[in-house]
Amino acid sequence: MNVLPLILTALLVMVIAYRYYSAFLAAKVVALNDQRKTPAHLHKDGQNYHPTNKWVLLGHHFAAITRAEPLIGPVLAAQFGYVPSFLWLLAGVCLGGAVHDFMILAASIRRRGKSLVEIIRHEISPLAAIVGAVAIFIIVVVALAGLGMAVVNA
Repeated sequence: MNVLPLILTALLVMVIAYRYYSAFLAAKVVALNDQRKTPAHLHKDGQNYHPTNKWVLLGHHFAAITRAEPLIGPVLAAQFGYVPSFLWLLAGVCLGGAVHDFMILAASIRRRGKSLVEIIRHEISPLAAIVGAVAIFIIVVVALAGLGMAVVNA
């Protein structure tokens, strides 16, 4: 089977999602404003807050968002076939991972670069922050366990 049409379809779907869906999220949901300064510019200290080139940030974001996909993708494709894995990847990229990361990034920028647990502590309560930290830890452990099970069972 020729894979080029699938790759071109995936790229087209991602370009359309980036152009229209992310523009909708940025303008209507998060209401981004180019005039606002980021925490890197407001609290520049040379360590934790340092303005960085957008291409360096893209590399860091790409490395963070890929996560376990290079491992789990081929395993799922071997178990269930390429079409379900391909569709899951496309839906996950356009509706799941990218949206989640963008929303958390926007929330962090609005709250001076704080982490999700620190945002919860400030917005809700210290007890909710502890519950949030434990929940995040459990999610990471379950994700790693799921990755391990999928790879070992393959």
